Amino acid sequence: MDLHEHQGKDLFRRFGIPVSDGRLALNPAEAREAAEELGLPVVVKAQVLIGGRGKAGGIKLADTADEAEARAAEILGMDIRGHVVTKVWIETASDIAREYYLSLAFDRSAKKPLFIFTTQGGMDIEEVAATTPDALVQLHVDPLEGCHPWHARRLVYDGGVTAPGEQKQIAAIVLKLYDAFVGTEAMLCEINPLIVTPDGDVRALDSKFTVDDNALFRHPDIDELRDVGAADPLEALAREKGVTYVRLDGEVGVLGNGAGLTMSTVDVVNFVGGRPANFCDLGGGGDAQGVVDALEVITRDEKVRSIFFNIFGGITRCDEVARGILQAVEQMGLELPIVVRLDGTNAEEGRAILRDAALPNLQTEATMLDGARRAVELAA
Repeated sequence: MDLHEHQGKDLFRRFGIPVSDGRLALNPAEAREAAEELGLPVVVKAQVLIGGRGKAGGIKLADTADEAEARAAEILGMDIRGHVVTKVWIETASDIAREYYLSLAFDRSAKKPLFIFTTQGGMDIEEVAATTPDALVQLHVDPLEGCHPWHARRLVYDGGVTAPGEQKQIAAIVLKLYDAFVGTEAMLCEINPLIVTPDGDVRALDSKFTVDDNALFRHPDIDELRDVGAADPLEALAREKGVTYVRLDGEVGVLGNGAGLTMSTVDVVNFVGGRPANFCDLGGGGDAQGVVDALEVITRDEKVRSIFFNIFGGITRCDEVARGILQAVEQMGLELPIVVRLDGTNAEEGRAILRDAALPNLQTEATMLDGARRAVELAA
């Protein structure tokens, strides 16, 4: 679950990471009041769950309360890469002497948290990695060992920070960032930029915070921060129905049972020249209601032109899945072409059930590759 900047900063503050003072505003009048309360000048910042706000005109400086109100009016309602701005963060403006970048993310390949630090802050980290990779300091932390002062010193010294005061403050923030990462069971905590003021104070000027969805039951206070209105409508519907769904950009709807098989199906659709419209995991069950729920989510995407069911019967019996598919198609009156590949427990029985139904828009294929090819052809 991604958090807005102001929510991430609240969590940073909870763990002792210094941030600038700010207020949330839902309309221009509230932005004016916030500016007067905070003191001028202020920065008006769009709150959207996407990067690139500054380049899109979603971050603006205001020297007066009138300007803060006007800038908020300009930003509210703005569309930033498909995300409509419904609230702005009014923050005390900061004088900046230097900008650094600091993040902590879970590295899946190493199965460890990974610190990244560079003195080239305020830029896209991908751009820094591509143009000056030597400027990045990367350091894994063994989760069984935890983060210690030597980790912080390694980042600071290898990054080339020379001022003693900055070294001490950044090292302290590194340790607190690790506490925030572990304490919230996050997947990413990013500060870009981590600024140094002319007076030598170091603080987080921005926050990008992603928390592991699977851990939210242990953090109800963080779960309450979810911005339902900012979520993709289809993904919100899927969450409501208990379906694991991620929208993609293609035309072939993908439905499998099990995350690994579904990811493989997405890859195979790409391999045969198609474009998957989604990742949708039916899970361990194959009952009619589960299939209906999944199909309802998939077919809400107007770009979907065909649907590929890829089912392996292990715990799930293929004949049960076949009956669920037929009931779902009849219940929904679905006319989109459907390709079904069944393998595993009772696969022959399942294929026979689908053949006997003789639905004009439903076909079966023996292999995952053949099924993907047929679904791509039908979507063309």
